[in-house]
Amino acid sequence: MKRGRSLVSLAQELERQLSSKKDLVVSSQLLRHDTNDEGDTQLVIEENSGPAKYGITPLARRQLAEKLKIPYAYFERMRHDQPVLLDRNVNTWLQSEDDRRMIRTLDGHVRAVLSDRYRRLDNFDLAESVLPILQQLPEVKFESVELTDTRMYLKVVTPRLKYEMAPGDIVQAGVAITNSEVGQGTLSVQPLLYRLVCRNGLIAWDRSLRKTHVGRALGAEDDGVTAYRDDTLRADDKAFFLKVRDVVQAAVSETTFRQIAQKMQKTLHIPLVGDPVKTVEVLASRYDLTDTERSGVLRHLITEGDLSGYGLVNAVTHFSQEVEDYDRATDFEILGGKLIELPTDEWKGLAQAV
Repeated sequence: MKRGRSLVSLAQELERQLSSKKDLVVSSQLLRHDTNDEGDTQLVIEENSGPAKYGITPLARRQLAEKLKIPYAYFERMRHDQPVLLDRNVNTWLQSEDDRRMIRTLDGHVRAVLSDRYRRLDNFDLAESVLPILQQLPEVKFESVELTDTRMYLKVVTPRLKYEMAPGDIVQAGVAITNSEVGQGTLSVQPLLYRLVCRNGLIAWDRSLRKTHVGRALGAEDDGVTAYRDDTLRADDKAFFLKVRDVVQAAVSETTFRQIAQKMQKTLHIPLVGDPVKTVEVLASRYDLTDTERSGVLRHLITEGDLSGYGLVNAVTHFSQEVEDYDRATDFEILGGKLIELPTDEWKGLAQAV
């Protein structure tokens, strides 16, 4: 499992962000886009106290382009080569629309441009709710926690629940909690298997909890800019986070853990009888892996010498430890969970590839 930051570091950063982030619900007509000659972009918002300028993150630029139905490649070309043309395009479309958007800011930058129906399930509130229950799990270990530009991750293991896949090959029970404040995925609570021999993490493809960030429209009572404070957000979502705590306990129950471990164990009996190179090529094509990722998975499969479905699953999850980007590394842990759920006919397509 890819290492992240310390739990103390995560808590400090979440607390810091509390005082630096601000949400605004604003009419598109109160927004103005401004690009300088170097391609740096700003969003100017006509707030109640006057115009306020914010930088724009790459993700927010992409979301703005999607909102205005401007192809992102063309948006970026204009940003670099024709900034005046970009501003004219963006501002023309902003002024022609009468919808309202939620603008999420942090450290003086727009980090997300979202629907006014976006439900804010914030990382600080989630951590405040679930960390106490996680700390009560038997012998709990916070194996990996991280806060990226797009998501927060809490991956914990409880060593008391364990299962022997093969002689000397032990997996332990855990839970992975993921949330995005910027529209890059649902809040999810999923069971996790932790393999001791190589410290691989596998996130089960189990829909224990997947909460979409969609709610009622906000701030529609007037035409101005509405700012939402963090205390309002916490009160609004308190009841939901109580439910999250219940689901965490279910995700690390012995019944859930054994069911997932036994699914993984069954892959021991799926021989890869075809060409392992072709097997990984089929895998890469099916799950959109890059050439570098494909080569890395193949290297682990060959090096570990287990030409079975189990070996392929572990090659995928072991490779995740080498992936520099934490979000992408987690994708490989999730991919391992998808593989143990594959029906027989889909495994044949992998195992018999020639």
